[in-house]
Order: sequence, then structure tokens, then C-alpha cells
Amino acid sequence: MSRRNSFSSYGSVAKTFHWLTALLILAAIPLGYFANELAHTIQSPGFDGAQETISRATLLFSLHKTVGVAVFFVALARILWAVTQEKPGLLHPDNKPEALAAEIVHWMLYISLVAVPLTGWIHHAATTGFAPILWPFGQSLPFVAKSESVASLFGAAHGILVWTLLAALALHVAGALKHHVIDKDSTLRRMLPGSSDMPVPPAQNHSALPAVAALVVFAVVLGTGAFLGLKHDHDHDHTATATQTEASAPQPTATTETETTDTTGWRVDSGTLAISVVQMGSSVTGQFADWNADINFEEPVAPGPAGDVSVTISIGSLTLGSVTDQAMGPDYFDQATYPTATFEGQIEKTADGYQAVGPLTIRDQSVPITLPFELTLDGDKASMRGGTTVNRLDFNIGQGTQDEGTLAFAVEISVELEATRN
Repeated sequence: MSRRNSFSSYGSVAKTFHWLTALLILAAIPLGYFANELAHTIQSPGFDGAQETISRATLLFSLHKTVGVAVFFVALARILWAVTQEKPGLLHPDNKPEALAAEIVHWMLYISLVAVPLTGWIHHAATTGFAPILWPFGQSLPFVAKSESVASLFGAAHGILVWTLLAALALHVAGALKHHVIDKDSTLRRMLPGSSDMPVPPAQNHSALPAVAALVVFAVVLGTGAFLGLKHDHDHDHTATATQTEASAPQPTATTETETTDTTGWRVDSGTLAISVVQMGSSVTGQFADWNADINFEEPVAPGPAGDVSVTISIGSLTLGSVTDQAMGPDYFDQATYPTATFEGQIEKTADGYQAVGPLTIRDQSVPITLPFELTLDGDKASMRGGTTVNRLDFNIGQGTQDEGTLAFAVEISVELEATRN
């Protein structure tokens, strides 16, 4: 059997590409389905943090992504080979509606085989805390930044394109079976392995109309995917932005909460309170949008006591990317049972800066911490920036996830604020 195509049949290279692609797709689809089912379980507030479930989901997602990348490169190679080959003619070109439908579906398959894995790959590259692609060439893509909005957009596009691929595959298989069972012609047999004499199709010309029609279909599909991604991102960011503004810009409510009659009291005008943890080898950063601080401070002439600070944090105001819901669950912050966290610290001036020392209470655990910070004073204005690292297990957070490769023990806490003396 020739490796090249002829007008009556496909060559061995085209057949290899065809069946290899089919095998990869049949592997990728169930892997993605079961991985998504586990992801819904893990992201639900009721998830118990079982390490076995997380490890299984990670493996399935990694396998799905790895197979998807293989589909992408095999599809590109298949298309490049196809454009250099003679295209076997349709056996019934005189049946115009069927011929047009067959060619449109063929083009839809070609586009899907590139678009589906590519959108999934971009979603992966834009996401933090991912299950890795199992290869040595890195996890990022050129020109694709870590961005929740980009991940949401291409995640939605990937989802809807998968259904487009499945529809095209169903039509493709149905057409092949129709030709084999009803028409009893050689349409299916000429793609099967082996060599045999095939009838020569009637003379015909291939039109650009099927390709244009397939592109129109995908323009509609991608437009729908973009709309869904942007809508999800808008709905998510609308709530997050509204609550983050309370903590990052001057607000009457925040001022009332932090005001004190003490002459050394300070009012927080703006600030951010963030955490960062490494998940699946990638840093995931989030912010608490709703928190307030009562600060009493007076600059001492020498190192020693300088005041005190009391911070109250609304756990439910945390946004942590795609794992926000999971973080609120009973094995993590357990927001339903412990809606707030607190820090009660004594402020001290040291020989080379400042620090706040005292208990941080999360869930039902209080752990002494030291938070070093930099302080800039300008009359009645102050700017502060500091941070520390805690072990999540000290607060009974993620006890079911004891593997640091899945979720690191260390959690970085950072705080920045601008304040005015009362």
C-alpha cells in the first residue's frame, strides 16, 4: 500500500494519522469527563479534603492535558500532510446535499482537532495551581499571562468547542456507517488498514464553500464561548471588586470601624491583605476583601513597645482563584463554622524596623506569630508593608492534604496599608 493518497483511496500515512487521532480522542474525552467530575467534588464546600480524591483528580487532569497536547500536534501534522496530498474524491458527488454536509463535517473536524486542545492549553497556561502536563517542556505558553479572566474565557471556549467536536465526530461516524451499511460503498473501507482495489470516484471539483461554512459555524461557537467566559468573569469580578474596594479605598464604613478616641489611634484609609500558597507546584494568591484594623501607635525614641493592633478578617471575603469554594470547605477554612479570623498583636520597634507579635486565630486554633514590617511616617500619614509565613497545619487547615507536592504547608501572609492619625 502506498504511503501517499490517490484519487480513489487514502495512503498509509493518512490512515495512520486518522486512527492515531481517533485513539487519542477516545482517551482524552473520558479522562476529561471523570477529572471534571472529581473537580466538582473537590471544589464543593462539603469536600472533606481527602488526599486520595485530590491525587486521583490531579492524575486524571494531567493525563487529559498530556493527551490533549498530543492531539494538537498530531492534528497539525495530519493537516500539513493532507494539504500536500491529493484528496480522494467523493463516491457520490452527484448527491449535492450529502456531499456538502460531508465536506463541512470534515472541515469542522480539522478545525476542532486544533481548536479544542489549543483553547484547553491556553486555559492551563493562564491558570495557577494546575495539574501539570506530563512532559519536560514547561507549563507556560508564549504571550499567555497568568490571568483568571483569560483562564475563564478560554475555559468556556474549550468547553463549548468540546461539544462541537463531539457533534462533528458523531456526524462523521454516522456518515461512515451510512455509507458502509446502507449504501454499501467503499467510503469506510478506503480508510481501513490494508490495501485493496478501490473504485475510482467520478470526476469532481472541490468547492471552498464547505470550508467557509465550517468557519462560520466556529465563529458562532467561539463567539458563544467568549460571551460565556466574559459573563462568568464579569459576575465573579463584580462581587469581588465591590468587596475589595472596601479594603483598598477610603470608605466611611471602614473609617467608623477603625476610629478610636485614643490620641494615638490611627485610621486605615486603604490596604490589602493577601495570602499565597503553592499548589501543584504553582503559586496561588488571593485577597481578603473585608477586614478591619484598630491601630494604636506612637513612635518611641528607642527600640521597645510602640502600641498595639487588633485585626478582624471575614473569611468569606477571600477570593483564591478557581479554588475559592474549596478553601471555604470544612477541611480548610470552614467558613460556615468559623466566619472570622483575628490577630491581636503588640507593636514593637526593633533595632532595624518594626514587628507585630501576638496570636493569630483561624478556625479554633490560636498560634503566636511575628509579623515584621516596614513603616514610613510622614506627619500624620503612615505607610506600612509587611509579611510573614505560617504553617497551614498549625491551624488545622487542609489536614486531609498532607502531601506538599499537592498543597504546600507554608502560607505567605502579606499586608499593606495607608493610615492617618486620628
